[in-house]
This record gives sequence, C-alpha cells and structure tokens, in this order.
Amino acid sequence: MEDGVPLKGIGKTGWVTVIVVGGGPAGLAVAGALKQRGVASTILEQGDSVGTSWRHHYERLHLHTVRSLSALPGQPIPAEMGRWVAREDLVRYLEEYVAKFDLEIRFGTEVTRIDAADPNHLPSGSESRWVVRTSRGDREAGTVVLATGYNRIPFLPDWPGARSYRGELRHSARYRNAEPYRGKSVLVVGSGNSGAEIAVDLLEGGAREVQISIRTPPNIQKRAFLGIPTQVVGILAQKLPVNVADGISLALQKVAVGNLRPYGLDPPSRGALSRIYEDAQIPLIDVGFLRALKARKLRVVAAVDHFGEAQVVLADGSRLDVDAVIAATGYRRGLEALVGHLGVLAPASGLPTVAGGANSPKAPGLYLIGYQNSPGGLLRRIRNEAESMARAIEQ
Repeated sequence: MEDGVPLKGIGKTGWVTVIVVGGGPAGLAVAGALKQRGVASTILEQGDSVGTSWRHHYERLHLHTVRSLSALPGQPIPAEMGRWVAREDLVRYLEEYVAKFDLEIRFGTEVTRIDAADPNHLPSGSESRWVVRTSRGDREAGTVVLATGYNRIPFLPDWPGARSYRGELRHSARYRNAEPYRGKSVLVVGSGNSGAEIAVDLLEGGAREVQISIRTPPNIQKRAFLGIPTQVVGILAQKLPVNVADGISLALQKVAVGNLRPYGLDPPSRGALSRIYEDAQIPLIDVGFLRALKARKLRVVAAVDHFGEAQVVLADGSRLDVDAVIAATGYRRGLEALVGHLGVLAPASGLPTVAGGANSPKAPGLYLIGYQNSPGGLLRRIRNEAESMARAIEQ
C-alpha cells in the first residue's frame, strides 16, 4: 500500500509488471511516478547505491538548472539546498526520494541485454513481453524502462601516440579535485561545462598553469542574466523557430559575454538551439570561466592533434610540456549492446528514435528515458517524460 492506494503488483496476471534499468535520476523518476499511480516496479542498478554517476562527479559540481525546475515527480528539492543544488545535496535528495516512495531497488545487478520474450516459452497467462538479461540471471517483464544515464561511458579519443605518452592522461570522469595538481601544469581538453569548471577548479586549487584546448568555440551563457535563470530563457526559446532562437542566443551572448577574440576564443558559428538539437551540445554555463579567461589566468590553445612521449602536439603545430592532461571529452550512452538489435536506436547517433517518453512502435512495452538533452534542462525533461510514461504504463 502507498498512501492507501493498492499497488498493482508484480507477478499478478492482469496487472503490469515493470522493470526499470538504472538507479539514477531518470530511473527513480519513473519508478516514483509509477508508485504515485499505484503501479509497482523493480529498479535494477549496477552500482551499490542510487545516483552512482553523481557520486563520482568532481566535487565542486552544482546544477546549472534552478532547484524548483530540477525536482523529480512528487517531491520538491528542499529549499535549504539553495538555488543551484550541489552534487552532494542532489545525491542526498535522491536517497530521500527512494525512502519517501519506498522504491524497490536491486543493487549490484548489471543488465547486459534486453530481448523480446518468446511467447512459446512462457507459462500460460503470462503477460511478459521482455526478458532482461542480468549478471544475476534473466528476469521477465511486461514493461521495461531503460534509464541507464546520459553520462554512462566515458569517451576518450584515440589520439595518435597517447598510449606511449609518459605524462598523466585521464578522463574527467576520474577527476575529483585540484589537490593532486597543486603546483603543476595542466592541460584540460574540451569546451563543455566539465572542462570549463575543472579548469577553474584547478586554478583556484593551486595549479601552477592551466591551459584549455578548444576545437569548436562554445556557446557561452551566464547561469542567470538580469536575474533570470538561463534555464527559463531556454524553456521559452523552445517555443520559437530554431533560427529565431539561435539569433537571440547569439545576440545575448554578445551582450552578456562580450568579444573573446583577444583571449583566444572566436564567437560560435551556430546558435545554442542548433548545437543542442543537432550535436547534443549544451551551452557552456559560466561559473568562473570568463573571469579566469579575461584575467589571463586561463589560456585557450588549439585542439589536440597527437601525443609525443613527453609532449602534447596541437593542431596548429605548437607543442606543450605539461604535467597532466585531463580530457573532458564527453560520454557515450552505450545503448547498442543493450537494445541495438531491437531497432529503437538511430544508426548514426545511437540515440532513441522515439523521444518525449513515448512507447516505441517497434518495441511495445519498452521505454527509454534520459538520453536527450533539452534547452529547458535534462532533469526537467526527465520529470516530464517520467510522468508521461507513468500515465501510459498505468493505462
């Protein structure tokens, strides 16, 4: 029972059986939205706790989306966590969310593949449509929600010479704080939010020199402009034609950010919405990057071309002698091994072909959530999709 509502249960013929794969915000959002509708689910989580990826992000991380627009269904984020929620506070909120809705989670369970169930091998009366292959054996379900996370598999480019490089080279997923780099020269690779924030963290944490390698000039936005959160502007921008919204974003950047050419950074060639929709690249939200750049404490350099044994060689031919390279080069969703054979992914991107919480016509009863960013923020999109999924699954 949940607030007096009888749960439509697991293993009862005529009721829905739901497995949610992933115990991060997306998986918890769906399970929570279902529980509020009286539908039980089981969450399968590879790690030993909820929000595994959030627990391992760099320590200074805060949400760039407003607290009030970042909550999961049915539970606001507490006001004492501030306007921009810190990483450790979000993890605490996720734990409290699980407790509030008494969600069932099976930790230490890795899902390796999802297959359509063979009706000829199911017991009479079974409503199972899917077989979920896991490290602890197969499980059957009528409905499966795949929510393994937007930042699942760290992506490190296969730079020529990288394997023989004698300096430190690590992905940003393994960066926690600046302490190991105190007094050292560090190159950060990548113009996304992780790269920009890690570069600032290094400077503030005592690194001797910090340079940032940027291939494509990013769209840069303030976290709030004239008191209005950028997220709110993004929500409104979604209602406009992309070319109009792009023009507005470029004009706002020119006003709020200024000319960065004297500091080695050209203006972006495309607007923010085009980059989000076409490249899945959200704007760089400034939380100290511009101040460090304009103070000439942070130097922008060209893209990495290859590695020598002791140097990093850039696309413009220059060579850098640095103690460490931190590659903030993004993540892959890694859905191909799980559901690539079911025809629900776009061949080029590997992303779901059906968005917005809809059920794929090629795979009835299979839902995917949390794999597409949005100008209005990923957590807000997750909440909306989770509520939509819960309605569809209940019906």
